[in-house]
Amino acid sequence: MAQRRDPRIVIIGAGMSGIAAGHVLRQSGFHDFTIVEKGSDVGGVWHWNRYPGLRCDVPSYGYQFAFAPKPDWGHVWATGDEIQRYHRDLIDDLQLRSHLRLNCEVTEAVFTGGRWRLSTADGGRLDADFVIAATGVLHQPFIPDFPGLDSFAGPVVHTARWTNIKTRGKRVGVIGTGSTGVQVFSALQPDAAHITHFARTPQWVMWMPMRMPQPRIVGHLLRRLPRQDKTVRLSQFIGSDYLTDLVIRPTWRRRAAQRYGAMCLRVLVRDKKLRARLRPDYQPFCKRQVLSGDYYRRIGKPNASFVSEAIVEITKTGVRTADGVHHELDVLVLATGFAAHNYMRPMAVRGRDGLSIDDAWAKGPRAWGMTAIPGFPNLFMVLGPNSPTGSMSLQHTAELTARYIAKWLNRFRDGEINAVEVTEEATDRFADEVAEAMVPTVWNTGCNSWYFADDNHIDLWPFDRKRLTRMLTQPQDADYILT
Repeated sequence: MAQRRDPRIVIIGAGMSGIAAGHVLRQSGFHDFTIVEKGSDVGGVWHWNRYPGLRCDVPSYGYQFAFAPKPDWGHVWATGDEIQRYHRDLIDDLQLRSHLRLNCEVTEAVFTGGRWRLSTADGGRLDADFVIAATGVLHQPFIPDFPGLDSFAGPVVHTARWTNIKTRGKRVGVIGTGSTGVQVFSALQPDAAHITHFARTPQWVMWMPMRMPQPRIVGHLLRRLPRQDKTVRLSQFIGSDYLTDLVIRPTWRRRAAQRYGAMCLRVLVRDKKLRARLRPDYQPFCKRQVLSGDYYRRIGKPNASFVSEAIVEITKTGVRTADGVHHELDVLVLATGFAAHNYMRPMAVRGRDGLSIDDAWAKGPRAWGMTAIPGFPNLFMVLGPNSPTGSMSLQHTAELTARYIAKWLNRFRDGEINAVEVTEEATDRFADEVAEAMVPTVWNTGCNSWYFADDNHIDLWPFDRKRLTRMLTQPQDADYILT
């Protein structure tokens, strides 16, 4: 009879997916685990992003864990501060505080002698039987290589590293038109002397009442519902199924939602010339859809400008665009997003026989079922490559993935296995299925978005929730090398 043993586990990252992993491990009876986080607080993207106007673009009731329902959201679309408080409170509520190490950045992880050896930025070392990379997607700011950026005399700030700069009465430039760019522009416009929005390509912006408080009756009813976790799951599933239908299949729902997007632009922007410049040349939902209750109104204000000409250079006093115009600025805000496909990198990761993650992902990031990578035994990811960042609840996906990983940990604990590694064949088969399923999706209709990885494949989940559940419910031994 095999001897029972407790695996030593390290979870890298204390954002949403790291919290989900920690909770599932405790719930499954694992206690020898550490959650290491490079930041000074938990929350991941909600810790790093603190810019003015920050809100989630998913309704609050669908943006929470089913195992930790919150009936008292202040707004239908929660602010960044409120979501960050939710995650911070969860660490104590779920009894994860004793497992947490903040300000602890993992710089290297090497599989050697049947175990993982991790090095940290402060010179420390951790050993583990298993590593769970819950490093997320949106945590490494992307800063374009604009000529002359270092010469700008005023403050330059990326939205993911916001500082208390003064923008009131200043000439402000905002570069980037995703949700972040639209939110920070809308927040800064009223107090700026002048604000210029620089956009390579305009975005479809759908009007939603983003500042709407959550009605009191909603919170009252939610507190009284028995088994509220089931209600949260139902909300996640209904929302996921509807959104999935919008993006992965060309149905009447997609067409109706796209018509609404076109109507928002037509109705809310009265200036025909400005409207023409704001109109994208691709379908709504092809990029991450932007929601706003005031952007179209604010971009038309006398102190606002929309500039779609390419940026040629940054000067000491402003931005020069391809039409030869020099835009005088006092403050420059970079809403230029993240290196979304780095995942655990720039951490140096080496698996079996010294294989580096950079070599394994030379043709782009890939993992079986978003979680397992060939050549990297006893390492799993939560919300890894192909995660459904544009189609369904990430909280549900993170929890489902963590439970899948726990099944392998149980088998290690029971002495059935010493190492588990997904096969190249299973990973290739999954990648081929993803590529085939991606063809009819809205993400594949002719736009350039951050969803595309370096090798030009779309790094998203093109299947429905049933497929996700089926893949991550019961591990298939035939897809793995078991030692």
